Amino acid sequence: MKLKIQYLSPRIGDDIPAPFYATEGAAAMDLCACVEESVTVAPRSLVSIPTGIAIALPSAEYVALVFARSGLGIKHGVALSNGVGVIDSDYRGEIRVGLTNLSDTPYTISPGDRIAQLAVMPVVRPELTVCAELPQTQRGQGGFGSTGR
Repeated sequence: MKLKIQYLSPRIGDDIPAPFYATEGAAAMDLCACVEESVTVAPRSLVSIPTGIAIALPSAEYVALVFARSGLGIKHGVALSNGVGVIDSDYRGEIRVGLTNLSDTPYTISPGDRIAQLAVMPVVRPELTVCAELPQTQRGQGGFGSTGR
């Protein structure tokens, strides 16, 4: 599959890296902050960081998902403010990354910093079938923690 990408900023590919796979086995490509100057994310605050790019997925059979970078979360407490960003196949605007700082320490994002990951995946849109009862399973309605620790 080919993913069409539009550079919305002339800085992409110059001082701001274009999306890239960091390793041969990477499932998602890194997205970088396309900001003019550093942005400090205060503790327990929210920011929206532009990436300077837009994409065109080939059809509704695909979705692009924006995931957190594990190092930002584990080392600095910086996570996506919406959990996972969903980019629908018909969206053509700039990809922006909502971040939140869950730590007690301010975190600074500099121009070109890797801030998230973008993965493209297939989509299944099921036809809904309303039923009075669902088929039984061994687990049944057991929820959070029901299968053990």
